[in-house]
Amino acid sequence: MAKQYRYLFGPVPSRRFKRSLGVDLTPLKTCNFDCVFCQLGRTRRKTVLRNEYAPIDTVLKELKEWLATDGYADYITLSGSGEPTLHTKFGEVLTFLKKAAKPSVLLTNGSFLSDPHVRKDAALADIVKVSMSAWDQNSFELINRPHQDISFNKFVDGQKKFRKIFTGQMWMEVFLLFGINSRPADVSKLAAIAKEINPDRIQLNTVARPPAEEFAAALPHDSMQTLCRLFDPPAEIIADFDAPFSDSIQATEADILAMLQRRPCTINQIANSFNMHVNEVSKYLGKLINSNTITIYTVHKNSEVYYSAIFHTQDKS
Repeated sequence: MAKQYRYLFGPVPSRRFKRSLGVDLTPLKTCNFDCVFCQLGRTRRKTVLRNEYAPIDTVLKELKEWLATDGYADYITLSGSGEPTLHTKFGEVLTFLKKAAKPSVLLTNGSFLSDPHVRKDAALADIVKVSMSAWDQNSFELINRPHQDISFNKFVDGQKKFRKIFTGQMWMEVFLLFGINSRPADVSKLAAIAKEINPDRIQLNTVARPPAEEFAAALPHDSMQTLCRLFDPPAEIIADFDAPFSDSIQATEADILAMLQRRPCTINQIANSFNMHVNEVSKYLGKLINSNTITIYTVHKNSEVYYSAIFHTQDKS
């Protein structure tokens, strides 16, 4: 994407949606959850107040311009800095994309699907990805840390009601954390709830990028493979994005690495330097971490997380 937009970012490589153009409808970390595993850090504003956070006319104007000048993405995804259904007019974005014949995805935690108006708007998407990482109120509060007005029973009931009216693809992400919700007995409870909701696909995920809390640890791949069989039908593990990167994506990753080889930076410093969205940056950082190219550390004075290049012996020769 040659031009930088305020509410669009990417397209970025996605493990689920190939090349995905992001549409960001909320300010950074404005959400009704404060999940311990969130790659963007802790929620700054935990709220259930729905509002037109991003001016809808400007969002649609940017989409029209992007379609006219760039327009290459496998999906256009409502995601980004917080919960997209907090935006009162997210349905207008999905309506626009449907008229433009562009595949759309709504990445939501599913907490507002108890609202019939939200269900109606969400049903305009081609794919709706919901989340389920807890099995009761206590685990819900431990892992997702929802706004006090959101109960677990209401959360589950909303997803069940949405499944009944939705004719598109409903996917469920089950985010597993080592020692927190990964015991077979607990995963079996998650599987039972998933079976009641009946999504089209169930995908197991775990920590691949620095989470909001240090205790949110990744689950080994072989453990996840075993747990897949507890779901009916069996769940799938979200695979790493393996389609060929475009030249622009390769350059972006190389530029970030070159910057970190010069000096450690926070995610916001990287985003500001390259005029990128933090969600976009986090994907590249995750890939660089998994390839053992960079590392992370926390400065305890201000609790800032920094990223730094790893210099191997052959790099210094």
